[in-house]
Amino acid sequence: MSALVLGFQEVEHSQLLLVGGKGLNLGKLSKIEGIQVPEGFCVTTAGYQKAIEQNETYHGLLNQLTTLKAEDRDQIGEISRKIRQLIMEAAVPSDVVKAVTHYLSQLGDDHAYAVRSSATAEDLPHASFAGQQDTFLNIIGVDAILQHISKCWASLFTDRAVIYRMHNGFDHSQVYLSVIVQRMVFPQASGILFTADPITSNRKLLSIDASFGLGEALVSGLVSADCYKVQEEEIVDKRIATKKLAIYGLKEGGTDTRQLDPDQQTAQTLTEPQILQLARIGRQIEAHFGCPQDIEWCLANGTFYIVQSRPITTLYPIPEANDQENHVYVSVGHQQMMTDPMKPLGLSFYLLLTPAPMRKAGGRLFVDVSLMLASPSGRETLINVLGKNDPLIKDALTTVIERGDFIKPTPDDKTEQSDGKSNQGPAPANYETLNDYDPAIVSDLIQRSETSIEELKYKIQTKSGADLFDFIQEDIQELRTRKNVSDPRSFGVIMTAMNASAWINEKMMEWLGEKNAADTLSQSVPNNITSEMGLALMDVADVIRPYPDVITYLQHVKNDRFLDELVKFEGGQESQDAIYAYLGKYGMRCTGEIDITRTRWSEKPITLVPMILGNIKNFEPNAGKRKFEQGRQEALNKEQELLERLKRLPDGEQKAKETKRMIDLVRNLIGYREYPKYAYINRFFVYKQTLLKEAGQLVEAGVILEKEDIYYLTFEELHEVVRTNKLDYQIINKRKEEYKFYDKLTPPRVITSDGEIIAGKYKRENLPAEAIVGLPVSSGVIEGRARVILNMEDADLEDGDILVTCFTDPSWTPLFVSIKGLVTEVGGLMTHGAVIAREYGLPAVVGVENATKLIKDGQRIRVHGTEGYIEILKSVKYTESHE
Repeated sequence: MSALVLGFQEVEHSQLLLVGGKGLNLGKLSKIEGIQVPEGFCVTTAGYQKAIEQNETYHGLLNQLTTLKAEDRDQIGEISRKIRQLIMEAAVPSDVVKAVTHYLSQLGDDHAYAVRSSATAEDLPHASFAGQQDTFLNIIGVDAILQHISKCWASLFTDRAVIYRMHNGFDHSQVYLSVIVQRMVFPQASGILFTADPITSNRKLLSIDASFGLGEALVSGLVSADCYKVQEEEIVDKRIATKKLAIYGLKEGGTDTRQLDPDQQTAQTLTEPQILQLARIGRQIEAHFGCPQDIEWCLANGTFYIVQSRPITTLYPIPEANDQENHVYVSVGHQQMMTDPMKPLGLSFYLLLTPAPMRKAGGRLFVDVSLMLASPSGRETLINVLGKNDPLIKDALTTVIERGDFIKPTPDDKTEQSDGKSNQGPAPANYETLNDYDPAIVSDLIQRSETSIEELKYKIQTKSGADLFDFIQEDIQELRTRKNVSDPRSFGVIMTAMNASAWINEKMMEWLGEKNAADTLSQSVPNNITSEMGLALMDVADVIRPYPDVITYLQHVKNDRFLDELVKFEGGQESQDAIYAYLGKYGMRCTGEIDITRTRWSEKPITLVPMILGNIKNFEPNAGKRKFEQGRQEALNKEQELLERLKRLPDGEQKAKETKRMIDLVRNLIGYREYPKYAYINRFFVYKQTLLKEAGQLVEAGVILEKEDIYYLTFEELHEVVRTNKLDYQIINKRKEEYKFYDKLTPPRVITSDGEIIAGKYKRENLPAEAIVGLPVSSGVIEGRARVILNMEDADLEDGDILVTCFTDPSWTPLFVSIKGLVTEVGGLMTHGAVIAREYGLPAVVGVENATKLIKDGQRIRVHGTEGYIEILKSVKYTESHE
């Protein structure tokens, strides 16, 4: 049987399940040379299990708890209270009592001890569980310590601990508690040391919080702490707090909160030499554990004691690099409107497709822009291209440049190569903007792409096994070099339209004092595959609308086989044909579509049903065509108005002529902005369907358990598995766990190789005091009900609602026809949501940090799409205007 009690020095590296995360870390700390750890021992999980294993009432209550969800607060509270009471009333097993008494006699049973909980799901690399179980200080005597061991066991079932486990996917019945009994140190000062700055995530900047007395005052929020920042053996910042209170241990046991003398309240807690000594201790511990640490320390009689160290679980991983140079990375997800993590197969496909220097971190992709920042001309290009789209990225990169020493400037001729590739930016280096162009260029590019996809579908049918992987790799290589998606003309069309739009906005402001004039001019342009997709779903609703039996049936469908049953109803065949036709053109789309592993609409057509029903409810027949025509007419009227006003100015005819040419560029070319991504996604879906056939054969051969397991392999790894029919399944399980962890992270727009997250700021003046600031991307002002929606499938929109969400990609477009305004946390001037908002004439503000938290579902808000901010309204008055 496992030992019931283990001294810190006896704890082995493999004994997490016996002593919990905190106990395991104390065992490791106690073995580091030169690190002072107060003596102590762990009452192992074997002791806890022994206390509850025969208690049938406990197991019955535990079973009840496992059936509940985190929202069932009242039931959780009631059952948890009963479990805690049961544990507290149960006698500590006699052999546990005997073992604890033995260890206390060796350490000194008349000393004071801290009694702390250490759960098996605690202080782990991916979940800290900090503060979820209880700690008791200055406990004296065997009986008191045994009583507090029971209290620790019971604290495994505090409401907060139970709900935390539910949120993090831990099974209550598989989490056990060890109890740490550690000799008390009565310090002059104590606090917390972070070996990476918790505010900026900079791994080179160490942060120390310090206050007088026991650390509980600081941890509980009772006092403010001094804060010292140390970088490379130098104190770079100090903030001395006013510390009115401190907690001290009493000789007879327990603690006392005392008022500090006025002189001590403003005194610096640690001297400079002590700060640097503690920083060195922190770096030594970090090196031992191999990752940034959150360390609890105390200072007694001139000696620093370490009472705990745990991984910092909130830091975003640093993109990997092959050298020790400084690097700056820009998030791909913020530009592609998909900040969720991608599975390994999705990541590897994206990497196959792009020549840019990509790096992975936290299940996301980042572009290494260091070489471009080092080059004066490259820097200017990068800032201009990214700045047009996302001012927060521009501001963050400008901050790095202004520091001067992080990225050292180099002559332009040294920046041409990186990893053997010349393309360092987010755009092809050889595109040209179009001055004189063939009006048929857009339709020609689209036709070439569609022909290419049909060829791909035909050729890939005959491929299987290793040949399939070679074929896909060759097709991607050809796609990158010759086919129209990578054609320089393709990017030239997009940049020409963007430049023309920026010219119009700049000149109309200068000449006419009119803001964002290009927004109205961009409504209902031709060849926008994404906006057409939203209107086409309105046409599907028109087909279904006359058939009440079909509508009733769709209101109750539960699974994706619903299409087969449609033909049983009057109008069912017509409805089925309309949906299949829609899926034929757009079925490869879905939320997060740049990840090839995401479920497509063709794979889960039920996703479309709520949107179809919403269109039937919110619109009259032919609303799609009327909506497009209304937008087109507004754009033509705006064009006419601007040209007439310009002609009345000095040199007006010439100004009007130049403006007309720019308007024509926008109207004829801007719609193509959405097409290249559609073409990529089309190809991805063809690849995916063939790979899933290979996955089916792997399932039949017993190599994998389910087809979706291939999503956790890279393209190259899957190639090898198909070739050999062999797989170490631990790889799949490990990556599934990693993906769950990555899903909880919030990726930064810009991060450095030090791990520092550089946050950009909007530079705006004269806004209302309570304004929530973002980037103005589609003009107008609108008031309405905020609908905060995190998943497209959960959308239940009424006409006039304002959509508030994290990000939108093309799959969200069918919802845009039902809303009157848009607010997103991620986005830029030319990202999907902005483009479609302008085309549909929806006031929109994007790039709004924490919008889904600052704005509550159902609140009345006003969106200022021209100025770029949102107001939360106190009244329910509703008005609408477009500037």
